[in-house]
Amino acid sequence: MLVALLVFFWKLNLDFSVIFDKLPALLGLHLTAQGGLQGAAMTLFLCAVSMSIAVVMGFVVALGRMSNNAVLFAVATFYASFFRGTPFLLQVLLIYLGLPQFGFVPAAVPAGILALSLNYGAYFSEVIRAGISAVPRSQRESALSLGLSPAQVFWLVVLPQSMPIIVPPATSLFISSLKDSSLVAVMGIWEIMFLAQSYGRSLFRYMEMLTAAAIIYWIMSLVLEVLQIAIEKRVAASNTHQPRRP
Repeated sequence: MLVALLVFFWKLNLDFSVIFDKLPALLGLHLTAQGGLQGAAMTLFLCAVSMSIAVVMGFVVALGRMSNNAVLFAVATFYASFFRGTPFLLQVLLIYLGLPQFGFVPAAVPAGILALSLNYGAYFSEVIRAGISAVPRSQRESALSLGLSPAQVFWLVVLPQSMPIIVPPATSLFISSLKDSSLVAVMGIWEIMFLAQSYGRSLFRYMEMLTAAAIIYWIMSLVLEVLQIAIEKRVAASNTHQPRRP
């Protein structure tokens, strides 16, 4: 497959001098004229901030969906259903173009972070809910019988046991957010895809720029995959209790 991919790019007759010339900007090694991030640095910033917010939102929504309160359950279920059931690009446009109709004119970067956070918060909620639900009810009952409070049961008993189930899909969502962040290019954010399209139009070298962007996305995904494996092993090891010899 690698050979086939190399042959494909070789047949495109790419001008690698153009790629090497614009590569530092695509990687985010240079700041914008206003001193802001661009390229891969902007992509990583968007993902880091939005995924941090999305994890918090996911926990809140997951608890709402598991709540006995009808209002909390309805609101959490509606939120998860809407943001999981509509295209992300549509959500980006609704936020960026719709909020100004209500008097809110968000800047491109905050709007992009908001869109990513709302979308991935819905997916994180399902992952977290599945992990918490997988812990047997007997574990909670046993912890309560020992005198632990419900909050202590959740943080000390339920959550640690659910982490091996939550971590693999959660880290996969972070990798997916790298690629979905390319859709916020429609807002004018200077991330990888926006720069690739801009340079492609100005230089009439679309394939060179798109190829460079694809390789950068791929390399970042590979790095995150390695981190994912390390995190999964660490979580699995922390939940494995080896019996001590007398």
